[in-house]
Amino acid sequence: MDHDHRNRLVIDHVGHRGDGVANAAAAHVFVPFTLPGETVDVDPVEGHADRSRLRRVVAPSAERIEPFCPHFTVCGGCAIQHWRADGYRAWKRSIVVETLERAGIACDVGELEDAHGNGRRRMVVHARKSQRGILKVGFAAAGSHDIVPIDRCPILAPGLDGALVAAETIAEALAATAKPLDIQLTATANGLDVDVRGSGPLIATATAALARISAQHRLARLTRHGEIVAQLKSPVIAIGPAQVILPPGSFLQATQAGEEALAAHVTSFCGKAKRVADLFCGVGPFTLRLAQTAQVSAHDSEAGAIEALRKAAQTTKGLKPVKAEARDLFRRPLLPQELNAFDAVVFDPPRAGALAQAQQLAASRVPLIVAVSCNVATFARDAKILIDGGYRISRITPIDQFRHTPHVELVAQFSRR
Repeated sequence: MDHDHRNRLVIDHVGHRGDGVANAAAAHVFVPFTLPGETVDVDPVEGHADRSRLRRVVAPSAERIEPFCPHFTVCGGCAIQHWRADGYRAWKRSIVVETLERAGIACDVGELEDAHGNGRRRMVVHARKSQRGILKVGFAAAGSHDIVPIDRCPILAPGLDGALVAAETIAEALAATAKPLDIQLTATANGLDVDVRGSGPLIATATAALARISAQHRLARLTRHGEIVAQLKSPVIAIGPAQVILPPGSFLQATQAGEEALAAHVTSFCGKAKRVADLFCGVGPFTLRLAQTAQVSAHDSEAGAIEALRKAAQTTKGLKPVKAEARDLFRRPLLPQELNAFDAVVFDPPRAGALAQAQQLAASRVPLIVAVSCNVATFARDAKILIDGGYRISRITPIDQFRHTPHVELVAQFSRR
């Protein structure tokens, strides 16, 4: 038997991380960039009995298509560009369906809603020096810490045009620090907002060089670990009727269409609620829209985000009262006696979920809860707590703002049984 046939597999299905899964002798074997039904030749990955590298596709699936990016399979940003849209969309929805089924949660899951829009409006570019002193600037490689130099990325929004060149220029100016850098770039209405992390304190010449680069690339703002190095304009984004000045390095939904889709469902699921709590509110993508018809009490651990939200609410005409408070909801969740004052509670935690807050919500009498999640596994854990506390899921919609990746978001409405 030749070498190829000893390492030949048939892919059964695509797993929740985007890799093809083959049922080999005694266990599953994961093979990236493969599709259900394909026969493939692989090379085992040393030290990982359950992983193999794709060498060639012997019998391709009828659903296989040509990837649109030259960096695909090398850059770790996208897991799936090789699958026809209908198969990909069914797989992505199935991640939500299967995860909830495994957790023992019975509910109807709506159709997957695409929210890629015109692409990602924020990204993190990494800069690392090799042992030979060669600077690499780009994205992390698939399955490793290597850096893949990137000259273009077709999933970025037009607002990030020029961002990769700006990041490279910044990395070169700071190369003498020899520290690994992470450069976060966000497209705003006024230009690029850039935050550099990892550089350590800057000497005067490095600060002056960054200020020159900022002017040359017409960056709205350049900060280092949140401290302003140069600012041409305040970086502003529109959220519903409001204009929000972003705090440095702040969190935003990856695409504008993603934010709008999530917010539309949150607003719809809250219905006619007149008093709403928005927990893990960030800079207010839900608060500032909900406040058009409801009084909102907003909470988040990030003091900068709360301050930005407060200012935006104060300067936007026609909003109902907004109370914004910095509070660590992991350590100090809202308690039932606080929660019971609201007609609806919205919570949108980070990937770790909201265990402590879910426990307090389960013990409350809030008639309506809307959960937003970017991690279906932690959502299932928190949902189970609410269900055990007497809630039921009335509606759930999966949303695909991270197209070409295994990441899926969802919005769910819970009501008291």
